[in-house]
Amino acid sequence: MSLKEKVAIVTGAGGGLGRGIAEAFGSLGAKVVVVEHDNDRADDAESWFENRGHDHLVCRIDVRNAPDVAAMLEQVRDAYGRIDVLVNNVGDFLGLVKPFAETSEDDWQALYEINLKHVFRVTHAALPIMLGNERGGSIINISTIEAFRGIPNGAVYSAFNAGITGFTKSLALELGPAGIRVNAIAPETSETEQVKPSAWVAPEYREHAKDWIPLGRFGKPSDAAGCAVFLASDLSAWVTGTTLHMDGGALAAAGWYRVHATGRWTNMPVVSDAGIKM
Repeated sequence: MSLKEKVAIVTGAGGGLGRGIAEAFGSLGAKVVVVEHDNDRADDAESWFENRGHDHLVCRIDVRNAPDVAAMLEQVRDAYGRIDVLVNNVGDFLGLVKPFAETSEDDWQALYEINLKHVFRVTHAALPIMLGNERGGSIINISTIEAFRGIPNGAVYSAFNAGITGFTKSLALELGPAGIRVNAIAPETSETEQVKPSAWVAPEYREHAKDWIPLGRFGKPSDAAGCAVFLASDLSAWVTGTTLHMDGGALAAAGWYRVHATGRWTNMPVVSDAGIKM
């Protein structure tokens, strides 16, 4: 497996799933453009790449800001002259966990900017460069498994991520003739330094995680990295317009989970809240 000489942009690459993807790309020989608005995370990522001698460019920008995005693309054009892979990884529910009836238009706009509009903005700005690449390319959009199932108190967040699915499918049709593939990855909640689902569960209940998720654990950045490497590489040369559900089987389970005491499956109501703190 190699991504040697591919130029790959990863937004939100200073931490979490984006960091895992960026590190995997760099380890496989890609020239990685780390896009990160948090200076501490950007510095940490830069040190990681420098210490390993991987070709990289760190761009400290906010993808919600159009001039920032334009400046970043100019840096990439000047440094590398092309883009082979674009990973639109930024996304956040912004702590807006509340019933839809209690949300405001300001809430909607904030969630739109960070979950969907930046995908439009960065992709639109990158396309003039990508379309000039005779080798084609790969666009990878990161959404969430919540785009494929209901999430109470997160209706707007879910809706904008569902929009990524429609955008991915439609753009795949438009860009297919140019050899640019467009796919998405929809992760279930994963353990990162920013998001720690295991910490939401009382210690005495954490052993039950293996019963809630068919593959027995929460996701990790390396899981996202594996999906992204596949979609960025020639191994997925005939894959476009699709979404990989990186969820340990949670969506397939559709409400089924294992009863810890017996190992049997049930879809009956949960009696205990399992100590979950949200």
